[in-house]
Amino acid sequence: MSDIIEINGYRIGRGEEKKIELNVARLPTHTSIDLPIHLYRAEEEGPVLLLTGGLHGDEINGIEILRRMIHNDLLIPEKGTVIVIPLVNTYGFIQNIRGLPDGKDINRSFPGSKSGSLASLMAYTLVKQILPHVDCGVDFHTGGDARANYPQIRCEWALEANREIAKAFSPPIIVDSSVLENTFRKAAQDEGTPILVFEGGETLRFDEIAIQEGIDGTLRLMAYLGMISEPQEGQDTEIYEASPWIRAEYGGLFQHKAKLGEHVDKDQLLGYISDPYGELWAEVKSPEKGRIVGINNAPVVYKGDALVHIACDFIKTV
Repeated sequence: MSDIIEINGYRIGRGEEKKIELNVARLPTHTSIDLPIHLYRAEEEGPVLLLTGGLHGDEINGIEILRRMIHNDLLIPEKGTVIVIPLVNTYGFIQNIRGLPDGKDINRSFPGSKSGSLASLMAYTLVKQILPHVDCGVDFHTGGDARANYPQIRCEWALEANREIAKAFSPPIIVDSSVLENTFRKAAQDEGTPILVFEGGETLRFDEIAIQEGIDGTLRLMAYLGMISEPQEGQDTEIYEASPWIRAEYGGLFQHKAKLGEHVDKDQLLGYISDPYGELWAEVKSPEKGRIVGINNAPVVYKGDALVHIACDFIKTV
């Protein structure tokens, strides 16, 4: 832990709390778009934890998790530093969209470029200005396209650094998930910085269970890292090796019978696909034993659409 953390010319010393703003670009109207960053630094040496939300502008549960923690002074460490970016994608947030006005996805634009698209520039800013100071982090996400996610952590389980902080977060479910190219998690991993992805809830809707799990898990992680001294009670966490989507064999109207978080057996009924004319009535069954970690809440589906997300190949409970 450095005595001074410098970000874009701002110098933040030990024992300081400061909100800084990184100017990324501006709208065609010449309205500046800034990236607000909260820094909480203890006097005593310790790790640097990064917490990010709203990388996708319509995923508001992560934004609310961090907003509540800031509002309730839950992120002030006794040791180390917490860097909080509650809303990365301000453009998408303004328009209630996942990506940017040009259609690009920031989380498919890493490590970014100083002279690239807006998404690439925002990714570059995070990689160059923020990541060099960070020891580990949590990136908060929400299911997209009317898909609701059960609270879960996704990480590459084979990496010890990921395993330890994922277990410390103590979510209901951990899913072994390989990193995708050009994502924030991949860029951080390439720099030797473990970043967990927390998933919970659905776009443009608050999910109180997911929000509370995100808050509780963050406090557990801070306690594990020695950043706060108050003990945080954990819970049993189920770890799964895979998480395939069950997809629609027909287009039509999907009515699900399964519930988020439910344990299911092989061949258990998960829902039905019907058509508007009363001619089709097809059962959707689970191809294997597992736990439901995601559900498509959109009633109209096309052949091949994702319907139910199953965590399977159970590893163990911790």
